[in-house]
Amino acid sequence: MTSEIELFDHKAFLASVTPQSGVYRMYDDQQTVIYVGKAKDLKKRLASYFRKDVGSVKTRALVNRIRAIDVTVTHTEGEALILENNFIKKYQPKYNVLLRDDKSYPYLLITDHKHPKLASHRGGKRVKGEYFGPFPTAGAVWESLRLMQKLFPIRQCDDSYYRARTRPCLQYQLNRCSAPCVEKISDEDYAQQVNLARLFLQGKNEVVIDQLVSRMEQASMGLEFEAAAKYRDQIATLRKVQQQQFVSGVTAELDIIGFYRLKNQACLHILFVRERKILGSKSFFPTIPSDTSDEEIISAFIAQHYLGEGVDQKNIAKEIVIPTKIPLQQELMALLTKQVERDVKINSNVRSERAQYLKLAQTNAKNALDVKNSHKESIQARFSELNKVFELSQPIQRIECFDISHTMGQQTVASCVVFNNEGPLKSDYRRYNVHGITPGDDYAAMSFALNKRYSKVKDEEKLPDIVFIDGGKGQLARAEEFFNQLDLPKTPLLIGVAKGESRKPGLETLIMGGSHQLISLPAISPALHLVQHIRDESHRFAIVGHRAKRAKVAKKSTLEEIPGIGAKKRQALLKYLGGLQEVKKANLDELMKVPGISKELAKNIFNTLHDN
Repeated sequence: MTSEIELFDHKAFLASVTPQSGVYRMYDDQQTVIYVGKAKDLKKRLASYFRKDVGSVKTRALVNRIRAIDVTVTHTEGEALILENNFIKKYQPKYNVLLRDDKSYPYLLITDHKHPKLASHRGGKRVKGEYFGPFPTAGAVWESLRLMQKLFPIRQCDDSYYRARTRPCLQYQLNRCSAPCVEKISDEDYAQQVNLARLFLQGKNEVVIDQLVSRMEQASMGLEFEAAAKYRDQIATLRKVQQQQFVSGVTAELDIIGFYRLKNQACLHILFVRERKILGSKSFFPTIPSDTSDEEIISAFIAQHYLGEGVDQKNIAKEIVIPTKIPLQQELMALLTKQVERDVKINSNVRSERAQYLKLAQTNAKNALDVKNSHKESIQARFSELNKVFELSQPIQRIECFDISHTMGQQTVASCVVFNNEGPLKSDYRRYNVHGITPGDDYAAMSFALNKRYSKVKDEEKLPDIVFIDGGKGQLARAEEFFNQLDLPKTPLLIGVAKGESRKPGLETLIMGGSHQLISLPAISPALHLVQHIRDESHRFAIVGHRAKRAKVAKKSTLEEIPGIGAKKRQALLKYLGGLQEVKKANLDELMKVPGISKELAKNIFNTLHDN
C-alpha cells in the first residue's frame, strides 16, 4: 500500500492502513528508504508520527521528508522484528541506527582427513571437519595458529602441498610439524596429537596436561628418553601458555557488550568468552540519528548483530550481558531462543565476575571511541595543513595515490589508494594487473593504471582533489600528458612525490603539476606526515598485490605447461625422481622409466625443460 503524491497526504494514507502487526518503510522525494520501523498495530504507530505535539527533533525532521510509505503485514510482532532488521541491513536507512560491519567471524578448523590439518576458516561451513570459535578477528586466529604450532606438531599446509611432498619441509626442521606426509610419525601418534589439540581448543587444558604427563611417564619407564623429553617440553610450553595467554573465569560462554557514547557518536565493544576464556574482543561504531536514546542504540545493535539473514547461529552465546535494561528485552530473548533452538539470556543486572567483565567492556568501549576520535582529529589537522601548503580555495575532500611494483619487470602491479578526511577509504582501493607493456617500463605502467582508473569516470564526486604520483618529474610528466587528453568534469591537482638522495623519510620533495615547482616541507610538518602516510600505504598495497601475483606464478610448476602432463603424471614424475630439480636433470632413459611416461612424452618433457 503506497502513497506517492508530491506532498505526502498522511490523512488519506492513515484512513486505509491496517491495524495488524507489520513493518513500514518511509521514502523521501528520491524514492530512497529513509526509515524502517515495526509495530504491533501499524495504524496506531504510523498515526503517532503525524500528531501536532511530536516532541522529538529526529521525528519532526523525518516526517518533513516523508513522501511515501510502504507497509508489510506479518503474523506476529516477533516476525516483524526480524523483518525490520533484514530491511535495515538491506536499505541502510538514514534515520535508523546502522551497524556497518556485518562480516562473518573466523574460526579454527580441524579437517576431516587421514592426517587432519589445522587451519583458519571464514564463511560457510562447507568443509568437513570440526570448527572452533568464533574468534573476534583474523589476527586472533593467526595468533592461535602460531601458538598451536608450538604446542602440537600438526600440519597447517594445504592438501595439494601435502600430497606433493617427497621429503619433509622446513616446518618439520623447526619442530612445528611432525611430517605425516612422508611418514615421519605413525598414524596413531599423529591422531593422538590431533586429539590433544582438539581438547585444548575445547578449553580442557588440564585433561591435555594429564594425558601428556601419563605418556611422559610411560616413555620414561620404557627407556624412551627422547620421546619423554618431547612430552616434557610440550607440558612446560602448555603450562606457560596457560599462565600467560588466557584470562580464565568460571563462566563458560558469554558475550559482554560494553557501551560508551559521546554526543552523536557511540561505540559498542563485545568481549567474547568461550570455554571460560576471553578469546578476544571487537568494537563497533554504529551510525546513529540524533535524539536516539542509549537503550534504543543497544537494542538496535543486538537485533542487527544477532537476528535475521546472514547470522551464524553458532556464533550466538548462551548469555549476552548488557549495561542497561533495553526495550523489547524479553521479546529479543524469545526470538534468539527460537532462532538457535536453545535458551539464550540477555542479562542487564549482573554481579561478581560478570560485573567485572562488563566494567572491562565499558572501559574498552570508551577507549576505542577516544582512539578513533584522536585519529580522526589528527587526519583532519593534516588535511588542513596540506590545504595551506597548496593554497587551495576549497577544503580537500579526497586524495588518491598511485604506485607501481614489480620484480625485474615481471608480475607488474599498480595500486591506487584513497584517503578522505577520516583516513584511508579502503573500500575504494584498487589494484591493476599491468599487461601489454615493455617489462620494466614504469612510465607505461603508470599510464596503464591512470587509464584504468579515470578513462570512464563521468561523475565529479568520484574524482579526487589531489592525485599523488610516487615518482619524480618523469612520472609526473607522463601523468600530466595523460590527463591533458581526458575530458573530465574537473582536473585534480597532480603532485609528484620524489624521494631524497638517501631515500630517508623526511627528505621527500613534492613536485607541483604544471609548474614543476619543488616544495620541501619540514620533517615535522603534519602535511608531510600525511603525504608519507598516503605514499607508504600506496607502496604497501602495491607490494602486497605484487607478492601475491609472484607467489601464484612461483607455485605453478614448469611441468604444468607441457601438453599431455596432467596432475597424476606430474605427481608420478616428482615422486619417482625426487623433485622438480631431479626431473630437470634426468635424461631420456630416466624419464622413460617413470610409470605412465611413454618415449614420445619423455622426449616432449626433456625438450621443454631444456628449451629444445
